[in-house]
Amino acid sequence: MAADAGAITDAGPASGAGEVEGKCVKPFTPEKAKEIIMSLQQPAVFCNMVFDWPARHWTAKHLSEVLHGKQIRFRMGMTSTDPVPQFETTCSYVEATLEEFLTWNCDQSSISGPFRDYDHSKFWAYADYKYFVNLFEDKTDVFQDVIWSDFGFPGRNGWESTLWIGSMGAHTPCHLDSYGCNLVFQVQGRKRWHLFPPEDTPFLYPTRIPYEESSVFSKINVVNPDVKRFPQFQKARRHTVTLSPGQVLFVPRHWWHYVESIDSVTVSINSWIELEEDHQARVEEAITRILVCALKTAENPHNTRAWLNPTEVEETSHEVNCRYLNGAVSAFFDHYGTSQVVETQALRTNRERRIKEELNVHNHMESEPTGRPSLTSGTVKQEAASPFGPDLVPVIPSSQEPPSERGGIFERDGEDFVGKNGGRLGKLHCTKRQRMVSESENAAVEQTASNSALAPSQTFISTDDLLDCLVNPQVTRIVAQLLIQRSL
Repeated sequence: MAADAGAITDAGPASGAGEVEGKCVKPFTPEKAKEIIMSLQQPAVFCNMVFDWPARHWTAKHLSEVLHGKQIRFRMGMTSTDPVPQFETTCSYVEATLEEFLTWNCDQSSISGPFRDYDHSKFWAYADYKYFVNLFEDKTDVFQDVIWSDFGFPGRNGWESTLWIGSMGAHTPCHLDSYGCNLVFQVQGRKRWHLFPPEDTPFLYPTRIPYEESSVFSKINVVNPDVKRFPQFQKARRHTVTLSPGQVLFVPRHWWHYVESIDSVTVSINSWIELEEDHQARVEEAITRILVCALKTAENPHNTRAWLNPTEVEETSHEVNCRYLNGAVSAFFDHYGTSQVVETQALRTNRERRIKEELNVHNHMESEPTGRPSLTSGTVKQEAASPFGPDLVPVIPSSQEPPSERGGIFERDGEDFVGKNGGRLGKLHCTKRQRMVSESENAAVEQTASNSALAPSQTFISTDDLLDCLVNPQVTRIVAQLLIQRSL
């Protein structure tokens, strides 16, 4: 398919990159790129940063030649408009080569081989979560083709990366990652990303069933939502971007995302960047794993396939999970030290109190009509220090018509870009944001109640209903902090 009209390309100087003595110059130094990644809390697309990466030529056809007939596991999903998410536990799986995938993807009528039972018009295929270390175990030289050091992470390359190859319609259900932030390099075809901010978590109806370490899933099919069953979802702020070849998407920590392939073949490479907050997140994840495995195993000891994602291959016994928890707590203290833990928690508590006080100050402000906010109604002028420009494009809410300067790639309105230290990186409609944060706090209880809204007289509480409450991200965060305090 042809690219979207007005789509950003990675074509060197003509698209915004500088030029010195005839050579392309990247718009951001590694130090500046890392500064942006470590401070920005808004998704954004980097342009003109990978034009010299050898991996930019990694089309599915090229990879099929590099891998020389190696068998890869493909997840097979159905092309449908079902409002229920297509979790990995409900999909089929096929072991096939990339050559066989490409042949099937040509939509030939008399297909043979591993894809013979899957009508191309009714199914999509996704080779996802393919870690370079496993995929190219005997070709480690290709690790150097991915140069994350350009984004300020020296030594990071394909070794810390994951490969994704899909057909049109292939997608991942809406979820957030417990650990780190995410950099995604689009190599071939286009993918559409639907993103939602962390404070909208209650509106996404989080669940840990199916269980996958570090993935919190949404009960909602965000491209075809059942708003009668999940009414709070209408309050969620969707951010949409179509990522084209040569672009790199930055996904901040704990941003929800649903990703779908919109071209016949898509190839992308990502790397999760570790963050300071991950040390406590691993304790939270260990608590979640113990509770989910204990309750679900007790419910049905002989059927883990119904609730455990196929990507989880480790043993799930209580003994193993308890060792995992103790290891996570020990690692937390090894990193911080006892005195620093007390200081860090005090700073976090003061920061959270200060944020709530700031929210209360602004809650009395009246909201603007939908439309571009005016400077006299709580909008802050964009500061000169803003990193956004032709080579770093913010991904912002998609509720309004996009501004004319960027064509059709983004759907957005005049929302905020806020750095971790509170610095304004763009336009901020204060009233709307504060109202949404306040509503998200109240929705945590309301969304749990509406999970059973299909039958008002129903009183049966399932194991999954109980787990939705016990391992809600807000709950496990509190439990982890209490556990750490007890261990001081």
